[in-house]
Amino acid sequence: MEKIKKSIQTVLQELFNLDGNVDLSVPDEQFGDVASNVAMQITKQVGSPPREIAEKIAEKLKELEFVTEASVAGPGFLNIRLSDDFLLQSLQADNPKVLAGKKFLIEYSDPNPFKPLHAGHLYTTLVGDVLARLVENAGAETVRLNFGGDVGMHVGKTMWAIVKHLGGEDITAVKSLPIDSLASWMGDRYVEGNNAFDDESIQAEIKQVNKRVYQLHADGDHDSDFAQIYWYLRNQSYEFFKKLYSDLQVVAFDRFIPESEVAELGARTVRKHVGDVFIESDGAIIFDGESRGLHTRVFINKEGLPTYEAKDVGLSLTKWQDYHFDESIIITANEQAQYMQVVLMAIEQFAPEPAQRTKHLTHGLVKLAGGVKMSSRKGNILSAFDILQSARDAGHASGQANAEEVVLSAVKYALLKNRLGGDVVYDPTESVAMEGNSGPYLQYAHARACSILSKAGVVSNELRITKLGAGERTLVRKLAQYSDTVAQATSELAPHVICTYLYELAQEFNRFYEQNKVIGDAKEAERLVLVQLYAETLKSGLNLLGIHAPEQM
Repeated sequence: MEKIKKSIQTVLQELFNLDGNVDLSVPDEQFGDVASNVAMQITKQVGSPPREIAEKIAEKLKELEFVTEASVAGPGFLNIRLSDDFLLQSLQADNPKVLAGKKFLIEYSDPNPFKPLHAGHLYTTLVGDVLARLVENAGAETVRLNFGGDVGMHVGKTMWAIVKHLGGEDITAVKSLPIDSLASWMGDRYVEGNNAFDDESIQAEIKQVNKRVYQLHADGDHDSDFAQIYWYLRNQSYEFFKKLYSDLQVVAFDRFIPESEVAELGARTVRKHVGDVFIESDGAIIFDGESRGLHTRVFINKEGLPTYEAKDVGLSLTKWQDYHFDESIIITANEQAQYMQVVLMAIEQFAPEPAQRTKHLTHGLVKLAGGVKMSSRKGNILSAFDILQSARDAGHASGQANAEEVVLSAVKYALLKNRLGGDVVYDPTESVAMEGNSGPYLQYAHARACSILSKAGVVSNELRITKLGAGERTLVRKLAQYSDTVAQATSELAPHVICTYLYELAQEFNRFYEQNKVIGDAKEAERLVLVQLYAETLKSGLNLLGIHAPEQM
């Protein structure tokens, strides 16, 4: 696409002395291989009807050796058909490292110790893993970060409930609890503490516990009974997180940043800028977002403790000091969109570079088909492990062997194929199906291609195709779109673009294979090259999605 785009830009300069971007799209094959509405975009600048402009451009494009046909449709759409040689050569093109020399931070997953891992954490973990793979594939130095709340009111609520539940600060009782049920046990205590917080007298107790948590960090206390409970459960929480990441087979995080590590820096910075950025209000320190078209938020509360907002200030400054990044991408739930707008607006007042280089992406709720909205505060959460287990159960119910690789592909693909931003309804039965738009279907498609190649023996990596038949050309045309698809998914930070492409590619190959004999045909060697290219493309795309491409199923 890039060569075609540059060729059209050259023509625009020659004909009309114009520079500018050229948008390209892929039309139905009957109309050509590439289309553009550039003539309609420049009609005012040129002062001529778009169709007349398009016809002039088409005549110039016909002079190019890789263009076999250039025509005009409708009010001025350019349709371009490319030579077979050009399409075949594009399959051998190197992956352009457009982000080489850039440093990207990808912050995702972000579960909080002392709280259960819910389906939203699963979703952002998978999406973040793919975004990191995409920018890394494009040549960027990529740093994977995980930010979690090991201090804050949720910890205060859980620790208060734990002490009440045990009847005292008894570390021996905590360590006697079964490890495999400890995460759910902490989740139950969080719900108890959150429900009790409505009682004003208990609320005061929880706030005192919350202060104790902050204080043990300030004092470096690991020895008191209270501290031993806290540190043991904090460490176990991180072990649970690591188990999930191991189960998901995602790339390991480069760094876990707990809120306790950045809270003091955030609080100190906020206090430093009282008067020029922040203001004091009723004993708290706030940022007046309303005067800037947003909303006002508290950064230091009345107890003198940093809120999430102040901790995010500390996190942003820590990222900048430690990495001096070109871009920092943060992935959270949609409900934090306005929150992050205020925080980044506040940071921009005294640290413009890290704020301006930060991009916040959001996602919707993850629900099971027919389910309801769930909440960790109410205790009716849909956990990350619930999603994985539902895929296993659906596989067993359908009579599949249900290998863990298939379970992972089912869950990953089912979540990733949705456009980032909207709610996701996860259907376990649909996700494990070997037919339709699913991860297991694409795994089977790859294994099927490998089986064809295995029957034929070794296939050369060098293209030996001299002439494309109609069915072959259609497949090559689709294969040639892969690099542009990856580039689009990377620039738009949109994993679903790759999912859509891979499913369409598999369907295209099925049509090709039904209509064109491979093994035993006079064109066996050439068609085996296409099968190999197809298998390699599928594998490459699945790898970018973090999905294993098996050779047998």
